[in-house]
Amino acid sequence: MFLNRSIVWTQMTNLFETLDRQAPQQDAPRPLADRLRPKTLEEIAGQDHLTGPDGTVRRMAAGGHLSSMILWGPPGCGKTTLARILADHTDLHFEQISAIFSGVADLKKVFEGARLRRNNGKGTLLFVDEIHRFNKSQQDAFLPVVEDGTITLIGATTENPSFELNAALLSRCQVFVLKRLDDPALETLLRRAESDAGRNLPLTDEARLSLKAMADGDGRYALTMAEQVMAQGEAPLDTEALTALVNRRAPLYDKSDDGHYNLISALHKSVRGSDADAALYWFARMLAGGEDPRFIARRITRMASEDIGLADPQALPICIAAWETYERLGSPEGELALAEALVYLATAPKSNAVYSAYKAALRKAKETGSLMPPKHILNAPTKLMANEGYGAGYEYDHDTAEGFSGQNYFPDELARQNFYTPPERGFEREINRRLEYWQKLRGKKTG
Repeated sequence: MFLNRSIVWTQMTNLFETLDRQAPQQDAPRPLADRLRPKTLEEIAGQDHLTGPDGTVRRMAAGGHLSSMILWGPPGCGKTTLARILADHTDLHFEQISAIFSGVADLKKVFEGARLRRNNGKGTLLFVDEIHRFNKSQQDAFLPVVEDGTITLIGATTENPSFELNAALLSRCQVFVLKRLDDPALETLLRRAESDAGRNLPLTDEARLSLKAMADGDGRYALTMAEQVMAQGEAPLDTEALTALVNRRAPLYDKSDDGHYNLISALHKSVRGSDADAALYWFARMLAGGEDPRFIARRITRMASEDIGLADPQALPICIAAWETYERLGSPEGELALAEALVYLATAPKSNAVYSAYKAALRKAKETGSLMPPKHILNAPTKLMANEGYGAGYEYDHDTAEGFSGQNYFPDELARQNFYTPPERGFEREINRRLEYWQKLRGKKTG
């Protein structure tokens, strides 16, 4: 009975593979991006680090043996195309599913089919688009079939796999990072579109540059726009006409995904690096992508205390004022106040001395537990406490000539600590002079 079932399955598999390879009817409408989909590794644009002569994926394909892998990259960079081409370099049966439309029942069917093929001597290459959409239990379902070789998995994701995929699944796969398409790669795609149409894109030079900028590294979107432009006739379009035609989309940015964290990191590090122009650029990028200005206001206030600190004590109140200004004016007027605060931070002297001192004090507090303060700095509201020595020997600093008693304020069991070491920058130069003066007095009084 099992033999007959295997024969039937093999015949059905062969039939479906034959149908898959058949070319579509010539009169069937196909989008330009689909018609120009690369068929070889050489035709893939913008991913030479993987598919070029020395690329890891090319060497793997040349060897005829694929390991399970995760392809991580932005939309339109060629993840699906690369998976299809890799399938042609093996004798594996190719299956494709999308995590958006598939569930556990679909996975079970795919795995059962892969096991039957394996029993008949044929492996399965399973391509899973948007694999990060599967939850933990669904991702766990891949573990046994990947580990025993029932399937070779190629998963595609736009999200950082370190955060979105199970560690167990990642440990069984190689991760390859695909890049957003740069200007030369997009130009290659546009030239292919022109070759397909038999004429140049009806665009001015400036509009052609704008089209590539609007594509935002997405090759599929670039070809979709090119197809729209070709359908408009022969008259060249300028940038304004092109924008009206294609309804320029917002830059790639999702407040819940990797792009959000990448851009805020770029903004923060530009400020820390005293690059006002770069800070303004990333600020504008975040606003253009739809980021809530309140989030940025909160972040720049953190920058003021973390990276500027007491090197410029005005930085923090300026950020608070900018935040309050935004709350009163809203967008877009209030965004200018945030921009002003951002430039102030970027051009201010930098110091993380208080931040470092705070972290060091936290570590020491955890290490020392519940040590009591020295008794001489404790109040003695009761006779019992006074008899125990509370407050005995305390010197009132204002009663001294220098306004500084130099007494010890650390626990008796803990030697004096030095957490805060300000740099010779900005206002902290003055703080350094004060600390040195007090240390000199302390030495005289205790010496």
